[in-house]
Amino acid sequence: MGLYLNPNAEALKMGLNSEIYVDKSLVLSELNKLACSQGNFVCISRPRRFGKSMVGNLISAYYSKGCDTREIFSQMKIGEMPDYDRYLNKFNVIKLDLNGWYQRSIQKRRKEYLITDIHKTLTSEFKESFSSIEFNGEETLDQCILKVYGKTGEKFVIIIDEYDVLVRERVPEELFQDYLSFLNSLFKDTTLRPAIALAYITGIIPIVRDKIQSKLNEFMEYTMIDAGPFAPYIGFTEDETKALCEEYGRDYAEYKRWYDGYKLSDEVSLYNPKSVTTSISRKRMSGYWSATGSFEVLKDYIMMDFAGIRQDVISMISGKWVPVNVGKFQNTLESITNKDNAFTYLIHLGYLSYNYDEGTCGIPNEEVRLEWVNAIDDEDDYSAIMNLINTSKKLLDDTINGNEEAVARALDTAHTAVTNPLTYNDEHCFQSAICLAYFYANTRYTLIKELPTGKGYADLVLIPYQPNIPALVIELKHNKSAESALQQIKEKNYCQALNNYTGNLLFVGISYDEKTKEHSCRIEQMK
Repeated sequence: MGLYLNPNAEALKMGLNSEIYVDKSLVLSELNKLACSQGNFVCISRPRRFGKSMVGNLISAYYSKGCDTREIFSQMKIGEMPDYDRYLNKFNVIKLDLNGWYQRSIQKRRKEYLITDIHKTLTSEFKESFSSIEFNGEETLDQCILKVYGKTGEKFVIIIDEYDVLVRERVPEELFQDYLSFLNSLFKDTTLRPAIALAYITGIIPIVRDKIQSKLNEFMEYTMIDAGPFAPYIGFTEDETKALCEEYGRDYAEYKRWYDGYKLSDEVSLYNPKSVTTSISRKRMSGYWSATGSFEVLKDYIMMDFAGIRQDVISMISGKWVPVNVGKFQNTLESITNKDNAFTYLIHLGYLSYNYDEGTCGIPNEEVRLEWVNAIDDEDDYSAIMNLINTSKKLLDDTINGNEEAVARALDTAHTAVTNPLTYNDEHCFQSAICLAYFYANTRYTLIKELPTGKGYADLVLIPYQPNIPALVIELKHNKSAESALQQIKEKNYCQALNNYTGNLLFVGISYDEKTKEHSCRIEQMK
């Protein structure tokens, strides 16, 4: 048993002793299907603080010969599976946190010796663990594995967390080439392949296509864009979050609004685990995940001068989803040369969510939306948008108070601020302007666009979290009167979707005239 070769289960036990721990052990059932097969090389990419390392600790404790974890896993969800102990403590495990190694190499000013230090440290542990086998101390990690497999027939599970750190950190070329050789020796040698029962690597971004894909082309990738069977296992699912809310007496609807939004499949929508657990512990909603990083990462990409990016950013902040082509991104920072690649990268970082069926991306939840607003604050290109967001509270108050003229003038300003002259009369831009103008309403309401109700779809419905403010049904008209918008709400019975709502209800009709470029508004309380 060593720190990196056949580690113990202490990291898993620390997780289990946490105040809040969600059992993700069924991931082992999926991995057991792949172990010792042709599909046994797995790469999973997820945003930071989504639980990649905790799952890595789980996997290590299950397979490692360095510990006896039968009692632990027999009491977890995997213990309910008929073959839960198929590979329990059956393999030699090598577990590397590459980010940890890299940071220590910087502290010791030995960055150029990073890969050499890994080889030497692991060789030393091999000599201790396999004393009956002769090692000369000069072997590389792959040579140690091959020597043990040749002498004993024992197989290995290799776990590398943050495999992509040397890609993201833009390290010196010599170190990067050393890293490529390291990957090549572990995963491309056909002689070594039978010795590896399972390889499990994780990172923030998928495998870099033009730099290291040739070294890792044996790996099956499971990403934020296509998570496959591993969708439920890194991040909290709806059922898991709902169960936590029930256990700790929290408002599930609020957690859904703040932390949901990563739809990885028809069945799986993920919540940010860092934010969910922290907000439960602190008993308040806030941007806990975003506080672990810097919005400068986000700002760097949305401020790039790519065609169409400003309008799409405005649309997404207002709540809309925009088309994105995720197929051309090479998974390198150097390949971010257009809007689609920038948005694809932000999907992998967790700042955007991806709808696979529609090929669109959008801001996943309130926590991340606030991060986007922070990113454009104080930027000249977005100054008009920030002014609009900052005055949004008055617009909402004027709407609730029935001040029709003030609402119309505010929407004139909003439409001008978010639209360029070429698209000023576009209906979709009109809707984006309205949604962005009511940005502040997100703090008091659930905003639902195109809500099926009555005999059609209501353009925008605002359902309050608090009982002391009215719900709003907003209908938009283009080159027609605000009165006709109100009439449509009534004739098509748009309030039907709010049959179970017992508070006050306002009908809001808003129209836009292309010729005058002015808005009009009519507000009526439902009787």
